[in-house]
Amino acid sequence: MPRNLDMTALRSFATVADAGGVTRAAGLLHLTQSAVSMQLKRLEESLGRTLLDRSGRGVTLTADGEQLLGYARRMLRLNDEVYGRLTDQVYEGEIVLGVPHDVVYPAIPKVLKMFHAEYPRMKVNLVSSFTNRLKEMYARGECDIILTTEDRLDAGGETLTTLPLVWVGAPGGQAWKIRPLRLAYEHNCIFRMGVQSALDGVGIAWEMAVESDSSRTIEASVSADLAVHTVIDGTVPRHLEVIDHGGGLPELTLTQVNLYVADPCTGPVFDDLLAAIRQAFDVM
Repeated sequence: MPRNLDMTALRSFATVADAGGVTRAAGLLHLTQSAVSMQLKRLEESLGRTLLDRSGRGVTLTADGEQLLGYARRMLRLNDEVYGRLTDQVYEGEIVLGVPHDVVYPAIPKVLKMFHAEYPRMKVNLVSSFTNRLKEMYARGECDIILTTEDRLDAGGETLTTLPLVWVGAPGGQAWKIRPLRLAYEHNCIFRMGVQSALDGVGIAWEMAVESDSSRTIEASVSADLAVHTVIDGTVPRHLEVIDHGGGLPELTLTQVNLYVADPCTGPVFDDLLAAIRQAFDVM
């Protein structure tokens, strides 16, 4: 007789694997820790396999757990797609989401993919620009939801996470050792003045070697080892690397990733999109 896997238990298992522990997974699933642990136990018993190694401080996957995780993700993705297409057809419309260039990856593609699976007839119009421009668009009613990267929180906003800025340069590059230090920034980058002040504060001479309105131009120049740049930790482009300067450059400030939601953006569609955004940045 065919046996069926428990989808709820599979979702708990996949979330524990992604979150790195039962406690954090329970928070993401809005369940108690004991409930998640019980689901994992039932899943192991139904398969007759040990899926999690609990001998250390954290929770790691066994070889059987790693094999199951691939299946679980595919099954959950198909489950969510079917459920979304057959139950949420009534939701149609467009949401304008504004996100700064520097925090689009890695969080936003995952959010958009999940949201499309649940609400396939809802269109999310993604606007990627600088924080200052996004706040202007939001004030004019041109964006429903915006994320910002800034050092303070305006009224009505919500801070999702606080992350440090890091120095980045070409892999194995030497530009960070040159004086005056050659910088590369977009004209409207909200970080450039703070970085310049930090350099002035420790007496490091600098010059603005590359300026552009294009993030691609900045990244290309930095990857060619013509200058250095700063980004939010966890968002380093793959063709750049964090500079191991050993104290040769000043430590940089913390930056808030803030969320602003226009009125009246309410209802299950907005609630689910906002929940996905919050979860994505909670794990950065």
